[in-house]
Amino acid sequence: MTVQDQTTTATPGAEPKVDGVLLTDTAAVKVKALLDQEGRDDLQLRVSVQPGGCSGLRYQLFFDERNLDGDAVHDFGGVSVVVDRMSVPYLQGATIDFVDTIEKQGFTIDNPNAGGSCACGDSFH
Repeated sequence: MTVQDQTTTATPGAEPKVDGVLLTDTAAVKVKALLDQEGRDDLQLRVSVQPGGCSGLRYQLFFDERNLDGDAVHDFGGVSVVVDRMSVPYLQGATIDFVDTIEKQGFTIDNPNAGGSCACGDSFH
C-alpha cells in the first residue's frame, strides 16, 4: 500500500513524519472517480468524527465545498482531504483506504487512536 502526501517530508533513513490523516493511492483514485461523477471541481473529501454508534464515535466521509476555521487540509495526488479541528486529534495518523473484494467494498479507516470498535465495525471509541 503506497500513501502519497505532498505535505510530508522524509528524512533519509527515517520514517516520514505525517501530520493528520493519510489517503492511500487506491482511495485517492476512487475519490477522484467519485468527484468526476459529481461533475464538480470545487469539492473536497471531508473526514470527521461525530458522536454516535454503539461504541460512542462514528466516522463521516462526505464531499464538501466549505473551508471552516481551523480545518486541516492535505493534498493526495490532486485530492484534497479536509479534517475539522475537533476531529484532528481522533484522526491523527489514521489511514483511509478503499477495498473492493467479494467480502467487502468501500472505504476503510485504520485508526491507531481507536481503543476498540463495535461488532458491526461502524463506530469506535
